[in-house]
Amino acid sequence: MQDTELFIHSAEIAGVFVGFGALISVRAGGASDAHEVSYIRWVMSMAIWVVVTALAPVIISGYDLAGHELWLVCSLLALILYFGVMVVNTRTHETREDIAAMSRATRLREQAANLVLVVPMIGALILVVLGLFPDQEPALYLTAVVLLLFEAAVILVMLVYTQGRPATA
Repeated sequence: MQDTELFIHSAEIAGVFVGFGALISVRAGGASDAHEVSYIRWVMSMAIWVVVTALAPVIISGYDLAGHELWLVCSLLALILYFGVMVVNTRTHETREDIAAMSRATRLREQAANLVLVVPMIGALILVVLGLFPDQEPALYLTAVVLLLFEAAVILVMLVYTQGRPATA
């Protein structure tokens, strides 16, 4: 399988994000508010998603799946995991009070990151599932993995920049 090294390195980078999230969550005093906890959970969830989805083609190709079948299985797994993570994180960690406590600027930054990174990630995976560009499926899948890795990085940066500031503006 082509790009094996890129997938493995993406998983390694995401593993670092998991480590950062764990360090932040156990630092002296722990998370200070619900918004900070939500950021940490999103970073950790997305980084773990990247680890799983980056390693999936490497592992699944060992079962003699190749071509569209390989990328179809991996893309379906990635979509199911992403929407599962989204449902779990949204239901258990973001209450109306948490959202109301966020400043308008923070909500706009999060929505912009979703539009720029998550929507194309989902689009790339859907293109693979539909099989519209069979020659581009490995590139589309890798693009999806890297886009969510970037999303995790953006949320980690937003967490860092919100440290020590009130949640509301």
